[in-house]
Amino acid sequence: MSHSILRTLACSALLGIATVSGVQAQTASSASSLPDFTGIVQKNAPAVVHVEAKYSGNSPAQSMQPGQQLAPGDPQAEILRRFFGMPMIPSPQEQAHISVGSGFIISRDGYILTNNHVVAGADSVTVRLQDRRTFTAKVVGTDPKYDIALLKVKDGDNLPTVTIGDSRSLKAGQWVLAIGSPFGFDYTVTQGIVSAVGRNLGSGDQPYTSFIQTDVPINRGNSGGPLFNMKGQVVGINSQIYSNTGGYLGVAFSIPIDVAMNAVQQLKTKGYVTRGQLGVSVQTVSDAMVKALKLADGTGAAVASVSADSGAEKAGIQPGDIILAYNGQTLRQASDLPPLVGMTKPGTKVPVEILRDGKKITLMVTIGEMPRDQSGVDNHQGTAASETGSAALGLSVKSMDSDTRQQLGLKSGQGVIISNISGAVAAQAGLQQGDVILMVNQQKIGSVAAFRKATEGVKAGSTVLLLVRHGDQSGFVALTVPKK
Repeated sequence: MSHSILRTLACSALLGIATVSGVQAQTASSASSLPDFTGIVQKNAPAVVHVEAKYSGNSPAQSMQPGQQLAPGDPQAEILRRFFGMPMIPSPQEQAHISVGSGFIISRDGYILTNNHVVAGADSVTVRLQDRRTFTAKVVGTDPKYDIALLKVKDGDNLPTVTIGDSRSLKAGQWVLAIGSPFGFDYTVTQGIVSAVGRNLGSGDQPYTSFIQTDVPINRGNSGGPLFNMKGQVVGINSQIYSNTGGYLGVAFSIPIDVAMNAVQQLKTKGYVTRGQLGVSVQTVSDAMVKALKLADGTGAAVASVSADSGAEKAGIQPGDIILAYNGQTLRQASDLPPLVGMTKPGTKVPVEILRDGKKITLMVTIGEMPRDQSGVDNHQGTAASETGSAALGLSVKSMDSDTRQQLGLKSGQGVIISNISGAVAAQAGLQQGDVILMVNQQKIGSVAAFRKATEGVKAGSTVLLLVRHGDQSGFVALTVPKK
């Protein structure tokens, strides 16, 4: 019996050794298949810089940088500063007057790229290289809409540089890495994968940027630093994180390097960035619009308004058109359009494919130049007496006089004013007294009679698509009449 037990234990031990060896071999094989970033880091770290901007007043940039910071009076910050002498963690008093970030050298004579929010409004900017050399930097130019800043160091000569890559070739799932100064810890390397490309954040400040989304850990101080592909080329500028805590939660956004380098050339030559202007306002093709217009799907961008004398108007684009493609690039959603137009050089003729009345049409549009400062138009309510209503839609409208149309920038025969909201359908859709209805189911409305005709056949359960102007903004509103 004892010999039998010993044999069983011995066999088990041998099996155990064989199993462990197999796991070790498998682990070693898996490790060897993972990317090795050391070569990329060694080659490019010398061209990455720590950026420090100082302000005589409070720093406007601190609240704009991604990530969180150690709170004033935090014991951890005090320990790191007092006992380890870490200058990268400023005192609470210093934090109000200093903005820190990262950047990278793009030319041997000292041009450096970083984020606008790192240096915006700074009294002085200094950069520190990996070899501890420190330079004073001049802000050559900035572009808040792209969140780009171009710096030039004084006395820069034969400096190390990065290699610029092609962000347009990036695909979801590819490995990328970042080098920067999170929380002031210089030359920190983090890695991850591309989570998505062409990500528009729907931000009013940056509608012209299709961001690269990654899961690379990015925190305060990484702003302005480079994002590298596996060839060691810069493909993006780390800019933002999505977080409800102030710290990294696995979602980071980088500005495509193609967008940044386009801005660099303009900042060098004229000190500011110009963008193309199509002359339309667009919105998402909603499910309700798909139903109302009997569309195949919700791809593209719905044209809500067309600016007078714009390239779009001259080419024949109309409110209610669905833009399917711009300059050969298919639009998945409305937010895809502004970045494409913004990157187009003013004066360029581009093909724009639209869907109108179920038919695809391609129009050639000459792209204008977006004004650097734009102003809106105030909304004024008319006083004409003619009035009609739609009980099914829960609203009444009245006509406009010529003075009101002129104040709103509308042409003769355009629009009727909502004079009263009488039902839940219109109220729940957010319509308000004083809004202007320009179209009903893609039919232009210029009088109360036209509105009455367009809405008289509305039945319970049907969806009616209105093009509505509120203030100086136009957009489509879908009203579904409840079944009785």
